[in-house]
Amino acid sequence: MAEKTYHHGNLKEALISAGLEILSEHGIEGLSMRNVAKRIGVSHTAPYNHFPDKQALLAAISTAGHEKFHQTLLETFEQFKDTSTEIIVEISWAYLQFALQDPDRFKLMYSGALEEERNHPAYMEIAQKSISLFEGIIAYCQSKGQLAEGNVQGVAIKLWSTAHGFTILILENQFPPQYLQDQNLKELLRIVIS
Repeated sequence: MAEKTYHHGNLKEALISAGLEILSEHGIEGLSMRNVAKRIGVSHTAPYNHFPDKQALLAAISTAGHEKFHQTLLETFEQFKDTSTEIIVEISWAYLQFALQDPDRFKLMYSGALEEERNHPAYMEIAQKSISLFEGIIAYCQSKGQLAEGNVQGVAIKLWSTAHGFTILILENQFPPQYLQDQNLKELLRIVIS
């Protein structure tokens, strides 16, 4: 049996961590409740004490990712709201850095692997909380003249689509090399977002 890698009372967090490791190594097809249990050295039925099925485990992994992401956005906004004239660039840079530091979780968060998202209230709550935060940041930037006035949701869709598309192209190494050659990545992002 594998060495136990969790402390009593920490099984749920250990299952989430093991699930993320398996996703990283083997993709979604390699993730099963049995494999997660084996990874941390517990019985194959132990995960069911916390997650009724694989979808619930995926929801927990995604929820934890969104909580971490929300905290990243909030901390970035708090850091730059009074000192930067380019808050949206800083937010977009934080978005990219979050994805680069934890690419497997980031990809899962936006993969569509989680079916019936509405069946997972904690996931829905944190996802909505992040959207509300992003819209609040946009409204703040509009009030400071850093973004043009306009429908906040429309601006959010445009900026998020741009930052996300840029991030995915970087993560998947899809930019032609000449596009990135001798480029400062943050400066390139600034140009894209502007």
